[in-house]
Amino acid sequence: MEKTFVKGLELVEALARSDRPRGVTELAVEMNLTKSNVHRLLKTLEHKGYLRRDAGTGHYGLSLKLWELGSSVVSQLDLRRAALPHLQRLADHTRETVHLSLLDGCDVVYVEKIDSPQPVRTYSRLGGRAPAYCVATGKAMLAFAPDAVIRAAARSIHPFTSRTVRNEKALRAELERVRAAGFAVNQGEWRGAVCGVAAPIRDISGAVIAATGVSGPAERLKPRRIKTLAPAVVAAADAISRALGYAAPIELSPERRQGPADRETVPRR
Repeated sequence: MEKTFVKGLELVEALARSDRPRGVTELAVEMNLTKSNVHRLLKTLEHKGYLRRDAGTGHYGLSLKLWELGSSVVSQLDLRRAALPHLQRLADHTRETVHLSLLDGCDVVYVEKIDSPQPVRTYSRLGGRAPAYCVATGKAMLAFAPDAVIRAAARSIHPFTSRTVRNEKALRAELERVRAAGFAVNQGEWRGAVCGVAAPIRDISGAVIAATGVSGPAERLKPRRIKTLAPAVVAAADAISRALGYAAPIELSPERRQGPADRETVPRR
């Protein structure tokens, strides 16, 4: 076990239990460490943004970084519970299969789903995966992901159908359309007979942590129907985001509705 790392965690815990900033000497006595060791740990944690130092007293206290990290974890733990009623309403409204997805590396993972009541419907399973760059929920999350994640997704591109993006340039152009429209569309890009539309879900800090969307047979989810479904999908993602504490409005203006779903045909790449 890495002793320095453990001592750093114990130092964070000691400050979390305290109701006031603490000094180096006081912490060294409490933790049975030398003042030089405590000082090095404190400066490292301050440099990484976990602590703040009072310039007047020289004492240290926790910053908001731990709260931000904790809020992200809580949002993920509460995600399914917060999302389920909104997913059900979306399913009732669209009568198509509804998914709740997380981004894991270059894949989406389906963490919740409600099947369409119609005899012909799309097949998926809880815990199942799909390439993020060619399904709607994946593109809804990738559009707001760090650049390194987009580059990694681009390196994993494989042409599943004639409509799958072929390279990083095409993927970035598609993600730009998603950001402009506020929703993402899959027009037979992973499975040729399956289409879908999805929107991003944000946590209390505004970060995109998940996506929800509907999918169905291509014969039902033609571009014009996808366009009519998009506002309901965005509204569901908005409602889930608010349930997780996100306060800023997510509006789908008439101009933004003219997004990827308006493409009657998708050029072959």
